Amino acid sequence: MAVQSGPAPTSVRRSWLTQRTRDNIAGFLFISPWLLHFFALIAFAMGYSLWISLNETDLFTWKFIGLANFGRMFKDPLFWKSLRVTAYYTFTLVPLSVVISLSIALLMNQKVAGLGVWRTLYYLPAVVQGGAVALLWGYVLNPRFGLLNIGLKQLGIDGPRWLYSEAWAVPGFILMGLWAAGGAMLLYLAGLQGIPTALYEAASIDGANGWHRFLHVTIPMLTPTIYFNVLISIIASFQVFTQAYVLTQGGPNNATLTQVLYLYRKGFQDFQFGYASALAWALFLIIMVFTILVVRTSESWVHYEGELKR
Repeated sequence: MAVQSGPAPTSVRRSWLTQRTRDNIAGFLFISPWLLHFFALIAFAMGYSLWISLNETDLFTWKFIGLANFGRMFKDPLFWKSLRVTAYYTFTLVPLSVVISLSIALLMNQKVAGLGVWRTLYYLPAVVQGGAVALLWGYVLNPRFGLLNIGLKQLGIDGPRWLYSEAWAVPGFILMGLWAAGGAMLLYLAGLQGIPTALYEAASIDGANGWHRFLHVTIPMLTPTIYFNVLISIIASFQVFTQAYVLTQGGPNNATLTQVLYLYRKGFQDFQFGYASALAWALFLIIMVFTILVVRTSESWVHYEGELKR
């Protein structure tokens, strides 16, 4: 008796889409709203900004000058000044922020009374941002009646002039940035609570003390969180603007002239929109270089649980 052949059951058919392809399709569907937003608004604005940077314009009169605006930057002492100020702020604030926010997270991870209240108090400064914070710190850092100098005077220390001093203005901005360490602290706290206790128990059995457990268990397991915070902090710090605009307008003697403030001056005070757009693209390229540098080096120091070493 002949056996009839027919189509294979659906359950055993081989799909022409691999699992990886299906995952990629699903991923693109999930991010499609963001992609639509990017291409409809951001990409167009970036392209138009690039076109403006090739012109000498106040948006009413136009003169195409090619790459002259970019060449002008290399001869502009204020551009280099703003770059030094921004780099000083960024590469001082970011390491200090990592150390302080991680230290607070370690304290908040202990079993102490009123822990919820303390966590809320440390996080609250991260909620309040913008001009209000700058004005508040303007009073705190006032050299005559500011709370910080009054506190230093009680210790027998004559406080600096802070925002009125070329040497102490940027450190004052760094203090403002550290005040909002609660946001990063919350991420570190979540990372600490996600570390399996079995790792600490195994390290203790092997004879590791508290310091060794911190170095060889806590830090390696926290490296993904540290990586994220460092990356976001670098991007945000290079774009510092509000403090300088509200409190100092770049003074004294351009000691707090950040790159974004200089960009703002050229665009919205001097109406040199072509040069301002070139400055914006220069800042974008600088941030991109440091972002790529952090991402590329992360393979050598970021540890993911369950990852196989190559």
